[in-house]
Order: sequence, then C-alpha cells, then structure tokens
Amino acid sequence: MTKIAFLFPGQGSQVVGMGKDFYQDVAESKEIFEKADKKLGQKLQELIFEGPQDTLTLTYNAQPALLTTSIAILEYVKKFNIHADYVAGHSLGEYSALVAAGVLDFEDAVYAVKKRGEYMDEAVPAGQGAMSAILGMAAEELEKVTNNVTENGDSVQLANLNCPGQIVISGTAAGVEKASALAKENGAKRAIPLVVSGPFHSELMKPAAEKFDQILSEINFNDASTPVIANVAAKPVESHEQIKDLLVKQLYSPVRWEESIRTMVQNGVTTFVEIGPGKVLTGLVKKIDRSASVYNIFDLESLHVTVDKMKGEA
Repeated sequence: MTKIAFLFPGQGSQVVGMGKDFYQDVAESKEIFEKADKKLGQKLQELIFEGPQDTLTLTYNAQPALLTTSIAILEYVKKFNIHADYVAGHSLGEYSALVAAGVLDFEDAVYAVKKRGEYMDEAVPAGQGAMSAILGMAAEELEKVTNNVTENGDSVQLANLNCPGQIVISGTAAGVEKASALAKENGAKRAIPLVVSGPFHSELMKPAAEKFDQILSEINFNDASTPVIANVAAKPVESHEQIKDLLVKQLYSPVRWEESIRTMVQNGVTTFVEIGPGKVLTGLVKKIDRSASVYNIFDLESLHVTVDKMKGEA
C-alpha cells in the first residue's frame, strides 16, 4: 500500500499572489485567510495578494503568510480524500505540518509564527549575521570547518542539511565568510551567500528561543494525529510535550532535512506531496531519493493535476 507524506515549505518560498485562486474560489480556504487577519489584527491577505514582495519577505510577515497559504491550500486538499501517513515541514514549514497533524489550531499557529518571526528579527541586528549554501562537501567535513572557525572566535554552525552536497551554514557575518572560504579551500565546489535577514538555525538565535519558549507555553498543544517528522530529531514525534520542546530547540539547531526524508522512506513512504508555494522541497526529495514520486500543490491547476495523477497511480 502506498504511503504518502505531506511536505510544507519554509521561508524563502513566499511570492506575491500565492494562494489567491484558493481565496477566490474555495470558501474553506478564504476562511483561513480571514482567520489570519483577525487573529493578527493586520491585513495579511492584502499583503500576500498585492505585495510588495520586499515587505512580504520580511521575516515577521513571510512566516505567517506562508503558514496561512499552506493551510488554506490544505483545506481544499482534504476534500479529495488524500490522507498523509507522515507530515513534515522545512523550518517554518514545520508549523504547517503541526496544524495538519492536529497538534496546533491554525489561529494559535499563525500567532506563534508571527512572534517567532519578530523574535528572530530582533535577535541579531541587520548585517551582523549571515547564511551561505555550501555545495559539494560532506557534512562531517564541513562541520570540522565551522568548528574551527567558531573556536577561533567567529560563531558559525551547520544550519540546513538539505540534501547530498547542499548544506547551509549560519552565524556571524565574519564567521560565515571565513567558513565559506575555508570550505572552498578544503574541496567545496561553491559557497553561495543567501539573501536572508538573519543567521537562522544558529547559536545566535538562542535569545529568540528564550522569548519564544514563553509564547509556546501560552498555547494549547495536542498529541499528533499523524506522525510529524521533526526537523531537530529527524524522526517521528507524536507527544505534544516533545513537540513543544523541539520547536524551541529548532530555532538554534540544524534542520536535518535529508535525514527526515530518509526516515520517511525507511518507513515506507513512496509519495511526497509539497503543499504550498514553490517547488523547493520536491526538488530536494528527488536529490535524496530518485525513486520517490513527488508532486506540488501551489495553485488550483496543480492541485487537480496532482489529484488526477495520484488516482491514476493508485
């Protein structure tokens, strides 16, 4: 029997106009956008549909915008009787996965990620932190590089272990610059600076994690109805206590995405469906497991194409 995983994208996938066709044509999806506006007390849907892109991309806007769009799309996916055996999301996307698994109510989740974005933005002043994608180097070798640089006074860590040959590092601007140069000296093919507003998933996010812990303590968590593959653990978690603890650690710990996908494959998942804007995650899945079936649902047309193909393969 085919096992299916739903995947939810993280920050960087946001684009002006995402989810607008669902808002216009699907009552359940429209309700999600309206709930977000009401909970946050802002015109989030207006920003999502009309932009501008640079304002949408701000961390504290992008995070609730992506969560809202992904869940609005998911509401319509439910009508087609496609059920996930596992759910996972990349960084911010983990919150969409938690809503899908019944761990968090949508309104609580959208409030939480708004605060998460604000705290992440406040943690490190603009220009003091950085992230870079390192291509063509094994995690063990790259970690030796980052440890070396950190021990010499410039903090930098592995942040996203995305797929074979693609790892993102994060830390102080000086640390990332030094580690990028040292990685290339030690065999990395390329080091690509990322256009981000902060050093996410690094030790520098610990002040944000301390504040965010308080926010999560005010929110109701349920045990997961569908196993969630947590970024920090790269294994299924269902206990609400464990999930809450891992969400705090996630802010300053690496996203173990490649391991997460391999865990699902080992547990029998053969079909991955990315729900939300972009195709980043399905691209990573194909690099991790070429035999996997991958689908994207980011607008109404892609939804119907995906449903038809999945029915044909069933």
